[in-house]
Amino acid sequence: MKYHKKPNTFVELVELKVADLQRSVEFYENIIGFTILEQQANKIYLTADGKTALLSIEQPDDIMPTQQKTAGLYHFALLLPTRADLGAILRYFSELNIRVGAGDHLVSEALYLNDPDGNGIEIYTDRPDSEWKWENEYVEMATLQIDAQSILTEGANTPWNGLPAGTVMGHIHLHVSELDLTKDFYNALGFDVMTPNYPGALFMGAGKYHHHIGLNTWAGIGAPPTPENVVGLKAFSVVYPSNEELQIAITKVKALGSEIFEENGIYTVKDPSQNKIKLTIK
Repeated sequence: MKYHKKPNTFVELVELKVADLQRSVEFYENIIGFTILEQQANKIYLTADGKTALLSIEQPDDIMPTQQKTAGLYHFALLLPTRADLGAILRYFSELNIRVGAGDHLVSEALYLNDPDGNGIEIYTDRPDSEWKWENEYVEMATLQIDAQSILTEGANTPWNGLPAGTVMGHIHLHVSELDLTKDFYNALGFDVMTPNYPGALFMGAGKYHHHIGLNTWAGIGAPPTPENVVGLKAFSVVYPSNEELQIAITKVKALGSEIFEENGIYTVKDPSQNKIKLTIK
């Protein structure tokens, strides 16, 4: 998990709006394996290690169901510590008859499902970075069929007791309205293009990680922002290793014409598709 701590910049807390808080809590506890870290009136913070919030869910007043063909969340991605953990949760999903999608991305092996509001979730493990294939500064990625039996075999002796303590928010993948300006925005935040030639998508990472940020136009070029009163992504946090690196990112983003707001040491900015990002240090 070296790509999700200092000295790297990474994504940590993803904040979701949901239609029914109790329904979502039951799903994220019983199906995904989170535990509650903190509970407020209409907002709950969820954790894997009992210390760090990786996901928050809240039920705003007058919230509306999800809308198609808008910018916003494609999925957030939980990175498990080992392939055996992936085998354990795949076995657990199978026992519960939960249908999941899957993909072998060369750098990682992943499972996909949606929460009750249609928010996308990826659960994955990375292959050792020594096995990643590079061409100059770009890493090779694809979407192939997983070897499910091999993954299940690897996890055969690993019990599933919820998300392991070493689970982190591996990346976030967003629907955006276009790629060029969005690429420049996330580059200013400190992320480099890692895979440039994926159809309709870009993958950007810090510290040579295959991606902390995924971007796609699969909801359509020019897709409008998700309205404020609709379920989906509220915000996500980008964590910097130092105040110096945070200030560099702020300066670069301001130079692109983006407005940044500061409150209690947390800076908030919106990308060109109006996805909200909180910039912080840890």
